[in-house]
Amino acid sequence: MESLKKKYGLFTAICMVVGIVIGSGIFFKAADVLRFAGNNALYSLLAWIISGFIMVIIATTFAVMATKYEKVGGAVDYAEAMCGKGYAYYVGWFMSLIYYPAMTAVLAWVSARYTLVAVGYIEAPLGFFDGFNSSLNSPECITLALLYLILAYFINTMAPKLAGKFQVSSTAVKLIPVAFIAIVGTVIGLVRGTLVSNFEYFVSNPVEAGGNTGLFPAICSTIFAYEGWIVATSINSEIKDSKRNLPIALCVGTLIIVAAYTFYSLGILGLAEIDSIVDNGTTVAFNFFGGAVASIINVLIIISCLGTLNGLMLGGCRGIYSLSVRGEGFAPETYAQVDKKTNMPHNSAIFSLMMCALWFVYFILLGSGLFSWGKIDGFVFDSSELPIITLYAMYIPILISMMIKEKEFNPFKRFVLPILSIIGIGVIIYASIDKHGMGNVWYLIVFGLIMLIGFAVTKYNEKKKK
Repeated sequence: MESLKKKYGLFTAICMVVGIVIGSGIFFKAADVLRFAGNNALYSLLAWIISGFIMVIIATTFAVMATKYEKVGGAVDYAEAMCGKGYAYYVGWFMSLIYYPAMTAVLAWVSARYTLVAVGYIEAPLGFFDGFNSSLNSPECITLALLYLILAYFINTMAPKLAGKFQVSSTAVKLIPVAFIAIVGTVIGLVRGTLVSNFEYFVSNPVEAGGNTGLFPAICSTIFAYEGWIVATSINSEIKDSKRNLPIALCVGTLIIVAAYTFYSLGILGLAEIDSIVDNGTTVAFNFFGGAVASIINVLIIISCLGTLNGLMLGGCRGIYSLSVRGEGFAPETYAQVDKKTNMPHNSAIFSLMMCALWFVYFILLGSGLFSWGKIDGFVFDSSELPIITLYAMYIPILISMMIKEKEFNPFKRFVLPILSIIGIGVIIYASIDKHGMGNVWYLIVFGLIMLIGFAVTKYNEKKKK
C-alpha cells in the first residue's frame, strides 16, 4: 500500500507551527479577551502571557516525546506510545470528528467575514460574540465560507506541495500586520500616552459578555488564538528527519507566537482607547492609520486567516487516515488508502470535509439565534474553544504515563515539564468552568455521544475481525 513520503523540511515545519497558530484568533479574539477581562488592560495582557507560557511548556513536553516517537498522526502517536492503542484510538476519534472539523468550520466563517469587510459588504467584525448577527447568516457569508472550505480541501488533496508552500508564504504575510501593529502601535501609544492611560483605566461595572469576567475568563478567551501547534505534529511522518526537526519547530515556533501576541496586544492598546476597542472591536485601531492602510491590513488578515484554514484542513485531511492505518475507525481498509499520484489520503480528506460541513451547520444555527447564546436554558456551547480545552484534558493521561514510563529521560524532561504542563492544563480547565458555565455541560453531552459512537465502531470492528 502507498504510504506518505518525507516532503517537508525544518523551515516548513516551523512555518507550519507559526502559520497554523497565528491566523485569525489574535485578530478577532483580542476584543473578547479585553471584554472578559472586565475592560482591564493588565488582566488582558496577563491572559495572553499566561496562556502563551502554558502553550510553550506543553509544546516543549511534546517536543521531548517527538524526539523518540514518529509514526502517523502526531498526538495519536504519543497517546499510543504512552497509554496504549485503546486510548490513542479515542484521541484520534475525537480529533477527527470534533477537533479538526469544528476548528476548520470556525476559520472558514472568520475568513469569509474579513473578506466581506474588505469589499465593504459589512462593517468591521467585532469580537467573537459580536459576530453573531444577520451578516453571519447572509447568503454571501455562508456561500463564501463554504467556498473557502472546499478550496482548502482541493489544495490539500490535489496539490499537497502547493499547500505546504502556501503555508510558508502565508506565514510570512500574516506576520506583517502583527509586527506592524505591535511595533508602530506600541511606539505611538507611548508617545500619545494612550498605552499608559489604558492600563490605568478600569471599569467598576465590567461589560457583560455571556459569562463571568476577570483573569480566568480572559485566559479562556485566548485559548483559540493559541491553538494549532499540535496540528503540526500530524505531519510528523512527512517531515524530513522528524525526530530532530519537529521538536525544534515546536519550541521555536511557539516562542515566536507568544512574543508576537504579547506585543500585538500592546500595540492595539496603544492605538485606541480601551472602551472603544471593547465597543467596536480591535479593527477600530486600524482606522488610526487611515482608510488605505486599514484596507491593506484587512487584506493581509484575510491571507492570514486562509493560511490557518489551510493548516487545519491539512491536519484534518489526515485525521481518520491516522486511525485507519492502525486498522481502526470507519472502514479502515477504505480510509487508509493513499493516492499514488498526489500521495494524499483522498478518502480521509473527503470524510474530513463532510465533518467540517456538519460543524459549520451547527455554527450557523448558533449564530442564527435558534439557540439562546450564553443562557442556561439554551442548548449551546462555544465550538471554537471547548474542543481545544477537551484536547488539553486528553493530554493529562499521556503526561502522567510519560512520567511513569520514560525512565531514560533526565529528571527535568521526565518530571518537571509534564508536571508544569498538567498544572497549566488545570488552569485552562478552571478557566473554562469559570467562563462557560452550563455551556460546558451541553458540550460534554455532544462529546459523550460522539465518543459513544466511537466505542460502537470499535465493537463492530472487533466483531468483524472475529
